[in-house]
Amino acid sequence: MADKKFVEAITSMDVDFAQWYTDVVKKAELIDYTSVKGCMVYKPAGYAIWELIQKQLDERFKETGVENVYLPMFIPESLLQKEKDHVEGFAPEVAWVTHGGLNPLQERMCVRPTSETLFCDFYKNEIQSYRDLPKVYNQWCSVVRWEKETRPFLRSREFLWQEGHTAHATAEEAEERTIQMLNVYADFCEECLAIPVIKGRKTDKEKFAGAQATYTIEALMHDGKALQSGTSHNFGDGFAKAFGIQYTDKENKLQYVHQTSWGMTTRLIGAVIMVHGDDSGLVLPPAIAPTQVMIVPVMQRKEGVLEKALELKEKLLGTKENFRGSSFRVKVDDSDKSPGWKFSECEMRGIPIRIEIGPKDIEANRCVIVRRDTREKLEVSLDELEAKVAEILEKIQTEMLERARAHRDLHTYTATTYEEFERTINEKPGFVKAMWCGEQACEDIIKEKTTATSRCMPWEQEKLADTCVCCGKPATKMVYWGKAY
Repeated sequence: MADKKFVEAITSMDVDFAQWYTDVVKKAELIDYTSVKGCMVYKPAGYAIWELIQKQLDERFKETGVENVYLPMFIPESLLQKEKDHVEGFAPEVAWVTHGGLNPLQERMCVRPTSETLFCDFYKNEIQSYRDLPKVYNQWCSVVRWEKETRPFLRSREFLWQEGHTAHATAEEAEERTIQMLNVYADFCEECLAIPVIKGRKTDKEKFAGAQATYTIEALMHDGKALQSGTSHNFGDGFAKAFGIQYTDKENKLQYVHQTSWGMTTRLIGAVIMVHGDDSGLVLPPAIAPTQVMIVPVMQRKEGVLEKALELKEKLLGTKENFRGSSFRVKVDDSDKSPGWKFSECEMRGIPIRIEIGPKDIEANRCVIVRRDTREKLEVSLDELEAKVAEILEKIQTEMLERARAHRDLHTYTATTYEEFERTINEKPGFVKAMWCGEQACEDIIKEKTTATSRCMPWEQEKLADTCVCCGKPATKMVYWGKAY
């Protein structure tokens, strides 16, 4: 009865997807609400996922020459005002500090919603000559945006992220870095999070405030809504001109630098939950699972059972076998809960592999391996355990991506007339591919009538029709549209 109650606390995703999501986040103990409205506690299980995301992303950044720095969290108002579009874009979400202790500040400061202005202020002193370029910096930090409505991981008033800020001698180098970082993000999502993404450019309506061009990776959640999962911006020399960031080139002439910015946030954890989760809870890809293998001793009070479970843990920890170059992350559940409860808990937490071992298994020199993603059970000889665990983890990682890609492709539709577009958007959750004339007026009409937005103009363009799906004028781009988080 206790086992049943454990999962009863989750609303079925088909009944109420939003409630299912909240239930999973709470029951898997990823996050908790606080007395600070709109801000969350990242509990150990949730923060451990972020640590693994951070570690693997950071390694990928450094392979491309990125160096980490840390800048202040406060930005003086006069600094924020220097780039007009930028400040207008962020004004509604900014939190202001007006007092230092008991004394009013001479100039109010905002708590960083993003750090372009601070990086620019820093770069104008740091960069003097072409020899100082490029600057390829990134910082891991938190930012504050005063959101009206919040949801765990997806939208909170303070959230964790990384923000890269680079400065280059030429427009070509800046564009190259912008694209390079988007590709780093896309590869990371597919290889580590098992989430397939669409790469493309945002329309001018949807681009970052102050950017010349914004590139994005868009993922499709289980409920058919899109989630912007990472963005990379080319700023051109707009910020450089606003902040006076100049360098002397090889001909001894003054030039403005060209800048980029790119970021990924803790909303990636929300994406993992919504792409892979099921009615029993989380399903974590092995690459970012804090515990990849949970060993559950069955009838652990019987002589030798718990000892054997602990022996298997040491065996897995000490082996040369591994998952993608890293040793296995293994635990033993030696709590006094019933095996059924422990199984449910493993499922709720999304642990990729569960190993069950009891007296009969020990006698037969075997154990049972259960895959979280498919629930498949395998009897495995203890002599082959290390190799089998490595093989199964790799299989889970690969097959989770394949299933997510199949789900996305099945929920990607094409529309060539407005009637077809509106009907599809309203009746079939997912991406809709349709042609667009390039006019913002059409985007506005579509958003007003359907609440769908342009997600991106994909790099892989298709010609689905000659005319815009909204106004019938000649089309210039094929766009992915969708309702989004």
